[in-house]
Amino acid sequence: MEKALDKMRRLCSRREYCVSDIRAKLMKELEGDAQKVETAINKLKDEKYVDDLRYATAYARDKASISGWGATKIRYMLSAKGVAKDVISEALNEVDEVKASTRLEKLLENKYKSLKDDPQWKIKLLRFALGRGYSYDEVNDQIHRFAQ
Repeated sequence: MEKALDKMRRLCSRREYCVSDIRAKLMKELEGDAQKVETAINKLKDEKYVDDLRYATAYARDKASISGWGATKIRYMLSAKGVAKDVISEALNEVDEVKASTRLEKLLENKYKSLKDDPQWKIKLLRFALGRGYSYDEVNDQIHRFAQ
């Protein structure tokens, strides 16, 4: 078990992992012994190698600023990783809303350039932005700017 813990410590010192990712890695490493896995996870949490809030905050910040994702998609992806809803909400509060709005505006401008001759550009632009995880209201407000 100590060998598996050392391996997880090395992994966690390089980048953030959520508890579910570490649990999956430990299950493989410890051959499915659930009790040992939970003991190892608790030890990693105590030593501050694994922290879901820290992971969720870093994930939300990176996905919002680098990938251009909206809050809806980030929330969905974090919940798929098994992160608690209150932790997700707290992490999303750390995302700069002004930068996210600016990012949405730039994404829509670039997409609009390729769609402006298409008669269904509004629908396609809306679908594109909703797929990125932005809310309907946010997107609709931005699209109305292009229609003028």
